[in-house]
Formats: sequence, C-alpha cells, structure tokens
Amino acid sequence: QVQLVESGGGLVQAGDSLRLSCAASGRTFRLSMGWFRQAPGKDREFVATISGAGINRYYADSVKGRFTISRDNAKNTVYLQMNSLRPEDTAVYYCAAGSHSSQKEDYDYWGQGTQVTVSS
Repeated sequence: QVQLVESGGGLVQAGDSLRLSCAASGRTFRLSMGWFRQAPGKDREFVATISGAGINRYYADSVKGRFTISRDNAKNTVYLQMNSLRPEDTAVYYCAAGSHSSQKEDYDYWGQGTQVTVSS
C-alpha cells in the first residue's frame, strides 16, 4: 500500500511563492505522481504530473510556466513549486500516485490535501 501526506500549504499574497511537499510511504518510484486541486464548488482538476524516473512532466495550461513538479525518489517525496501565485490558484491541493495521466481516475492513491489560499 501507498500512503501520501501533503504539507506546505498556507495563506499567501498574490505574486508570492509556495512549495508543497508530498511524502510517500511504500514503493512509489515506479509510479507517476500527480498534483490536483479542488476549489470550493468545483471539480478536482489536474495540475501537474511527473513520471516515475522524473523525466517526463506535464502541466495544466493554467499553471504552465509558474509551477514546477519534481521528485526525489531517494526521499520518496514529490514537490510542487508554485511561483507567481494568483487568487484563482486558491484550492485544496492533493497529491496522487498512479499512472502518468491528467485524469484523476488514473490515480490509485491520494493524500488528504493541503489548503492553499492566495489573497489579492
């Protein structure tokens, strides 16, 4: 089994940066890891994904150029560096493990989420 625990969320101002971390227990180095987010009243949406070896990365258009996903397999941790944050980035951010995909249905394991709030 794989367990995921996110951290690093918080309240920031527009233009600030945050780095989210997702610590995994279990063998995740073969799994792709993804970040999703869910704002109040909206569906959970894809943010970014990274392949098992960290070579392939894919981003949602809304975060491309501002967010960077990375992973350290030695530490069983995946990161999401978020720069130039906007109020519309406000959401609960979830880490997930599964297939290299932008579809939430392709991920088998999920964390509990961490809140990111960006004030204008």
